Amino acid sequence: MQMSDQKEIAADPATVYAALLSPEVLKACVPGAQEVTGTPEDGFEATVTQKVGPVKATFKGQVALSDMVENEKLTISGEGKGGAAGFAKGGAVVTLAPSEGGTLLSYDVEAKVGGKLAQLGSRIIDGFAKKMADQFFANLQAHLGPQDPGGDGDAPEGEGNDEKKGWFSKVTGRG
Repeated sequence: MQMSDQKEIAADPATVYAALLSPEVLKACVPGAQEVTGTPEDGFEATVTQKVGPVKATFKGQVALSDMVENEKLTISGEGKGGAAGFAKGGAVVTLAPSEGGTLLSYDVEAKVGGKLAQLGSRIIDGFAKKMADQFFANLQAHLGPQDPGGDGDAPEGEGNDEKKGWFSKVTGRG
């Protein structure tokens, strides 16, 4: 399976890079993570419980970081075993670039699965992988983003405020 995407993160590249190296942040952001320990230099050990289609398993695995260029790029490679459910292994090249909104994070992932997981078929596995990636980056954005950017949330209504409204507000007229 291969997957590539880009995500806009509302934080500077140094903050995003540091977050990707923190076991505490990774535990908070990886869906289903029960434990993440280790260091960027020695690698991380993780325990993650996930349900993929009808298969639910707890994966224990190792993650190593390499080709690290501070605040710009890193390569993640890992392998996890989920007992009878099978295994997953692969890697990702992650690049960070400054952008208007903070950091443009790009990733290219290549992964393989085996055991019962491989029997589910590529459509289920690919959909699950995309959902996991989207959830990870949503969690990362929530973790790094401004906690309450609008103060008490009472933004003034009036002219020139439309560009700050989300699509739902524009469609429904509610703010």
